[in-house]
Amino acid sequence: MSSYMRKLWLIFAQTVTVSLAVLFVISTLKPEWLGKAPAPSLHSIAVQEAAFGTPPAASYRDAARHALPAVVHIFTSQKIRQPKHPLLDDPILRHFFGERSEPREQRSAGLGSGVIVSSEGYILTNYHVVEAAEEIEVALHDGSTQPARLVGGDPESDLAVLRVEPDKKGDGLPAITLGQMDNLLVGDVVLAIGNPFGVGQTVTMGIVSALGRSHLGINTFENFIQTDAAINPGNSGGALVDSRGNLVGINTAIYSRSGGSLGIGFAIPISIARNVMEQIIKTGTVTRGWIGVEAQEITPELAETFGLADTAGALIAGVQRGSPADLGGIRPGDILLAVNGKPVKDPQVMLDLIAGQTPGETVPFKLRRQKNIVEPTLRIGKRPTPPRERD
Repeated sequence: MSSYMRKLWLIFAQTVTVSLAVLFVISTLKPEWLGKAPAPSLHSIAVQEAAFGTPPAASYRDAARHALPAVVHIFTSQKIRQPKHPLLDDPILRHFFGERSEPREQRSAGLGSGVIVSSEGYILTNYHVVEAAEEIEVALHDGSTQPARLVGGDPESDLAVLRVEPDKKGDGLPAITLGQMDNLLVGDVVLAIGNPFGVGQTVTMGIVSALGRSHLGINTFENFIQTDAAINPGNSGGALVDSRGNLVGINTAIYSRSGGSLGIGFAIPISIARNVMEQIIKTGTVTRGWIGVEAQEITPELAETFGLADTAGALIAGVQRGSPADLGGIRPGDILLAVNGKPVKDPQVMLDLIAGQTPGETVPFKLRRQKNIVEPTLRIGKRPTPPRERD
């Protein structure tokens, strides 16, 4: 009996083992026979994610394609005369080393970027890119190079206009489309295009971090766009474009402790650049209004001293003799509140408002003199060149 039960148990164990093996093979190779969906493979997972996953991030290829042909590289050079070493004045040393009375000359090179703003060959860039250049060469998007001449520059806004010969085929150069500052808001996507470190044309992306940045000590007239799009040495004079590829600014400066981008870059708004560019193309220079005063900011301490409710306005610290301000009766100690009906927030706003007036025009001013409001009318003068601390 025990032998019979042992055989029966062996038959049962073998049957169960074979059944489990068959079940495993069927569930692996033919799961549909058991009414199950097949386990997804790595390949099927990848296909499903590609087909049904989240869409790819927005691309700005069209904006870049639209703007890139209009951005150029600018190469400058100038002669530098090395002074004679003072030891060479010694007659004994001259006897051994010979006469080297003439200082040697070397050439220094610089680079930057620019933007073609007219098919006739006008290029907008930074003044500091071409300020001391004796020779200027421009490399176009197609790789060709041309000599360029300086049409004019404005150191107070750090803008300059160059010109190269237009396309000989008659098609004209690829000019960029100028954008509108009214449409630009904080948070908008922008692209910075230029030639950083001379590596070649490069596009970086960021957003508009702030508008109307001033009091930075970079230029006399400041109203910068701040962006976190990477701007590095060599980007100066390049294009800041919106998500459609329209020019909204000229890349000018960065805040950096290392010389590289830290995500704080500044660009001159196209509204300012257009005005400067048009004046330079038309007359070769930029004309601004001037009244001949020195102003300082009203601090909370000064506001308390003068009995003011707030710090709005500009304190007149000095008046140039014979200037429009002097002739119009403005005195040191006056507080300038408005120019031509527009309120003055601080000395920088005062500078911008006065500079925006046309020389020769008669403009009303609003002043606080002690406890009285005075409203003289001044004939605007022409801002001297080069200007200094006065406005």
